[in-house]
Amino acid sequence: MKDTYESPLSSRYADKEMKYLFSPDMKFRTWRKLWIALAESERELGLDITQEQIDELKANADNINYEVAEAREKEVRHDVMSHVYAYGVQCPKAKGIIHLGATSCYVGDNTDVIIMTEALKIVEKKLVSVIRSLSDFAMKYRSLPTLAFTHFQPAQPTTVGKRATLWIQDLLMDLEDVRYQLSKAKLLGSKGTTGTQASFLELFDGDHEKCRELDRKIAEKMGYSSCFAVSGQTYSRKLDSQMLNVLAGIAQSAAKFSNDIRLLQHLKEIEEPFEKNQIGSSAMAYKRNPMRSERMASLSRYVMVDVLNPYITVATQWFERTLDDSANKRLSVPEGFLAVDAILNLYLNVSSGLVVYDKVITQHLKRELPFMATENIMMDAVKRGGDRQELHEKIREHSMAASLAVKRDGLENDLLKRIADDPAFGVSLQELESILSPEKYVGRAPVQTEDFINEVVKPALAPYEDMASETAEINV
Repeated sequence: MKDTYESPLSSRYADKEMKYLFSPDMKFRTWRKLWIALAESERELGLDITQEQIDELKANADNINYEVAEAREKEVRHDVMSHVYAYGVQCPKAKGIIHLGATSCYVGDNTDVIIMTEALKIVEKKLVSVIRSLSDFAMKYRSLPTLAFTHFQPAQPTTVGKRATLWIQDLLMDLEDVRYQLSKAKLLGSKGTTGTQASFLELFDGDHEKCRELDRKIAEKMGYSSCFAVSGQTYSRKLDSQMLNVLAGIAQSAAKFSNDIRLLQHLKEIEEPFEKNQIGSSAMAYKRNPMRSERMASLSRYVMVDVLNPYITVATQWFERTLDDSANKRLSVPEGFLAVDAILNLYLNVSSGLVVYDKVITQHLKRELPFMATENIMMDAVKRGGDRQELHEKIREHSMAASLAVKRDGLENDLLKRIADDPAFGVSLQELESILSPEKYVGRAPVQTEDFINEVVKPALAPYEDMASETAEINV
């Protein structure tokens, strides 16, 4: 429909797998799985529920009668009770035991936890693929010298591969956070209207152990090891905050990478992929705008701001629950995950298709290298009997003059000639030029890159060796 708003995260950016997780179908199918788990657990703990009723629930778990639920919701204005009713229409024998003892948060909150956990697994998978892609890039270019920058001013050289390790290191920190968050995943369980399990204590005739076992059984049936030990009516909204914190961390890393690529593309040193028929500008036909990196930056900014939503929600929940979280959660949590899904698609697409212009990189480096070689030149002159302080002043004067000639007059950098012409240094131009091999000025960068990939990245990715790498297709 072209006359109704739809989120661009859904229509343009995120992948189908992530979009399905936050779909109504995923939600309502999970509700029915939870009702089955509840009924099975209650039967196993001695309540008067028959296997025939369980079988009827299972037989109708996936054929959801949406039209019945939607019609009912218009009457009762309650989504959970509408679906309890619709399920009961399909399961007349089990109708009376669906949702027995539970509150709406039993299905709503447990489903939210399940969906966020599954979504984080998709994020984990894509994060691993991006790290793999960048690791290949880092190793390929581990020895290619390039200008490093501090304050975006030319600084002591590094290598293209070493710079990539900085991007990877950020992502490894994000991967640690993802793994930690997944390692402590737990359900709300079935805690009742204010978290006291009073309704279940009544059902089980005052048997506290059966109430404890109910949570354990539900968690196991849904594939989890445990439930929150205590809760109000809902799980602590701090979980949403922690989830989006992880997403915001990934957004920070992606934004930093995208900004670096945009700057490098301006320098004509490295470019993001640019397709044969891609148009860079509607007016300037020659342009190759870094639109994918720009979109990464744009979506990352959204996620970093979106994390404020659960922060405020956590802080403003009253006692055992208020409902001012609901509408906000429906927006902030799914869209945070959809945006990060899109960001990682872009990150993978860009990192796996980076174009490196090594001749431009070398040209830029050689233009600045005479300035960076001055300390070595000065030390050699001191060894030949020169005064360090006097030589330092002469180097400073020659450097300032050469820099001015480059910037004001557009001339080539003639610093080496100025030094060679100065008798205080006692060295020829040919001798000076012989020391300007870029590889001499990158320090341990190539070895640091190899060590980092072999000793840090590979062990971090070892648990994923059987996981196939993702591929990313950008829709627009």
